[in-house]
Amino acid sequence: MAQIIPFLGICPRSDIAGRVAALPYDVYNRQEAKEETKREPLSFLRIDRAETQFGDDVDTYDPSVYKKAHELLWKMIADGELQKENEKCYYIYELTMDGRIQTGLVACASVDDYVNGVIMKHENTRADKEQDRICHVDACNAQTGPIFLAYRHNDIIHQCLFLNKQEEPMFDFISPDGIRHRGWRISDKKSIEIIQKAFDEIDRIYIADGHHRAASAVKVSLKRRQEAVSSGECDSFHEYDYFLSVLFEHDELYIMDYNRVVSDLNNNSKEEFFHRISQICEIQPSREAVHPGKKGAVGMYLDGQWYRLVFKKEIRKDHPVDGLDVSILQNEILSPVLGIIDPKTDSRISFVGGIRGLDELERIVDLKGGVAFSMYPTSMDELFDVADAHLLMPPKSTWFEPKLRSGLFIHALQ
Repeated sequence: MAQIIPFLGICPRSDIAGRVAALPYDVYNRQEAKEETKREPLSFLRIDRAETQFGDDVDTYDPSVYKKAHELLWKMIADGELQKENEKCYYIYELTMDGRIQTGLVACASVDDYVNGVIMKHENTRADKEQDRICHVDACNAQTGPIFLAYRHNDIIHQCLFLNKQEEPMFDFISPDGIRHRGWRISDKKSIEIIQKAFDEIDRIYIADGHHRAASAVKVSLKRRQEAVSSGECDSFHEYDYFLSVLFEHDELYIMDYNRVVSDLNNNSKEEFFHRISQICEIQPSREAVHPGKKGAVGMYLDGQWYRLVFKKEIRKDHPVDGLDVSILQNEILSPVLGIIDPKTDSRISFVGGIRGLDELERIVDLKGGVAFSMYPTSMDELFDVADAHLLMPPKSTWFEPKLRSGLFIHALQ
């Protein structure tokens, strides 16, 4: 049973929603974030990455940065640029990319569901990245970036969202990257009851993207629970026991490839490298860039030439994690042949989201050398299988597009 509840949303005025909406904080480095906030002074990135308001001599994680994020957020609310609802609502957030529509329910998910395993995870988190968002949420007293959740198709929820989308949207704009964003408010009690009861019957929800934001929201909640107990508070409901989410049906989501570039051949000659990987896969030269068309194949770019690598049957595994293409590549080629033992920490490997295209792989290798691998995308079913088995995917296994924007929906913690 999943607790998915309506909340008092804080949303931008409709006339400035497109200017406020910002890509997730972690897709930018510091300089890129600073340039983006100069381009668009209303961008919510000013709040998600408040170090953009300081000189480069101020550390990204300095307490003054989080204090500035709080000041900027609540000033936008005081100035009416962000407006708080008078009643608890659900919302609909629709994104359209290349003619493909995905429709999400904006709501709050339960911290207890996360702790008790109703909300399933497939990725480890890093303490340093968690701590940054813990400080941000705690200082702002609000969750500003939604967690991207998925659930298996449900006819009742699907139909209810469809009917509510026939109303006039709260906002409707096209972002600079060509994605159309539309939002609706669901405030009628009948629709709210239908949605809430439908989720009561769903026993598993999955984190698609946003593991660090989810873990941070949970830790802020647990911290505040302890403080409440220490102060003798006995209220049964707290906003901090729920975290901001957008929930999508699994069959509407699109996972792109997440590709790999290794900076050298680990002291192998080209001939030695080809000999070693020929034990693992069939190597087929290609006149065109290779974007694998099915599971079990990988594209490879080396010395200006593309190849199709097809894994031999004897190394493929019927296992939720070890059977993933990204796992086979890591376990059979990247680690034993190229010496990438820990892809999370090894500086010789970089990861390139599929949205950047195969041209980007060619550009990097042509400029810096090394070898690139293009992957067949991990599927939603594979993600569910890993999470259901309480296992973890290798790093950088999934790249979701389009990205949810921050600043369109905010959840205050009190």
